[in-house]
Amino acid sequence: MICVSIGRTRTKMVVLEHRALAERGAELVELRLDWLARAPDLVRLLKDKPTPVVITCRRQADRGHWRGTEEQRMAVLREAIVTGVDYVDLEDDIAASVPRYGKTKRIVSHHNFDETPRDLADIHKRMTGLNPDIVKLVTMANSPSDCVRMMKLVHDANKTVPTVGFCMGELGVPSRILCGRYGSPFTFATFSREREMAPGQISFDEMKNIYHFDDINASTEVYGVLGDPIGHSLSPLLHNAAMRECKLNAVYVPIRVSRDDLGKTLEKFDALGFKGYSVTIPHKQSVLEKAKNLDQATQDIGAANTLYRDAKGQWNATNTDYVAALESIRIHLAPDADPTSEWLRGREVLMLGAGGVARAIGLGIKRHGGKLTIANRTPERAVALAAELGCQRIDWENRATIHCSVLINCTPVGMHPNVDETPYPGNWIEDGMLVFDTIYNPENTLLIKETKQRRCKSVSGMEMFVRQAAAQFELFTNRPAPLDLMRETLRRGISAVGSG
Repeated sequence: MICVSIGRTRTKMVVLEHRALAERGAELVELRLDWLARAPDLVRLLKDKPTPVVITCRRQADRGHWRGTEEQRMAVLREAIVTGVDYVDLEDDIAASVPRYGKTKRIVSHHNFDETPRDLADIHKRMTGLNPDIVKLVTMANSPSDCVRMMKLVHDANKTVPTVGFCMGELGVPSRILCGRYGSPFTFATFSREREMAPGQISFDEMKNIYHFDDINASTEVYGVLGDPIGHSLSPLLHNAAMRECKLNAVYVPIRVSRDDLGKTLEKFDALGFKGYSVTIPHKQSVLEKAKNLDQATQDIGAANTLYRDAKGQWNATNTDYVAALESIRIHLAPDADPTSEWLRGREVLMLGAGGVARAIGLGIKRHGGKLTIANRTPERAVALAAELGCQRIDWENRATIHCSVLINCTPVGMHPNVDETPYPGNWIEDGMLVFDTIYNPENTLLIKETKQRRCKSVSGMEMFVRQAAAQFELFTNRPAPLDLMRETLRRGISAVGSG
């Protein structure tokens, strides 16, 4: 179950949001009384309540907003119990002084906003002696490994008393989603992304409609995307939609991991049973150390964007960016050609950029017979990549002098929010040219728009992004990916990001 927190300064808005949440499918709502500008009117708040309610009134010492005295706060909590509210949240240092009364269930809570301490089990044991119906233990994650310790605690603790446990902060996001897998009776979400009640809190709509928290159980298979930063990633949207469409008992979570923490995180996360990872910046090179097996293309590229387990449980690494980019070009340029052939032979290809994606695509261009030239804003990187791939390079300011039949943009020029920029002005685009922009947000970059005006063939980065995700999905699940659904899901996700 998802408990949705409401924090508003006016009672009227709390009541309205409570009704709105019930209409959207919420089954449990937390009313944060400490957010109210005036003394709480419990009769009005609880009259005709559309869902069960948790009453919480946080002190400022606990990152709450209560401005009254502690005596007044305690009086509010006792009044909530007397009125027969479904649940009341009592911090562990006051729980002993608030007696049980009536049918109200007691959530005895402990929050640590600084760390996830080593003595989690001792803290939990002490809290079980405070007459709880539910123990709530929430700590700050300072590394992804803290999530593993918290999930182990939740798994063990629920053998004795129902325990809600997860970590706060961006590093703790996986635990908010996965805690139900280990027995947590519910997790907490916020009314909307714009109003976070605690660090790292996920919105109700995301928790319900992307991660499908209520369907997660002990048998749910777990996948994720590794990166830093990771909050912008649309991969969870895509993969969870595909898993839902295929009726898989699986969930895919975002995992923020710093460069220095990758090895330790992967080792610790083995305890959570992860079956596969998408891998993004800055881990595409260092993740190769985790893999037992690498395919030849991944070895040559020196980078992977996918880790998946084989039938023996061993980690395999591959680069679906490479496959997706080449396939996106081939289906528009030579759809009937054998994908393994030199279907680019005789084609002049100009590639803008010299980063990791450019390296992977450039290798594919060479392997399939294309005559490649590289241009990059930082000339030293272009020189190095050209030498590595055995191809030509040209100064950035002279890129229009290359007469090519295929143009590939691997730079971020034109990416949201800088949508009025282009790495290759429209008047340079030649008739008959195929233009491939690896940027997928927006789908129609200025480069793509100007290509369409010239009636040339164009390939957006959305095609590459969807195809690389689909290839990952098939490696993860051994099932065909719902490509059309993933494409439409990505379009909606990009539209939502743009409108936000």
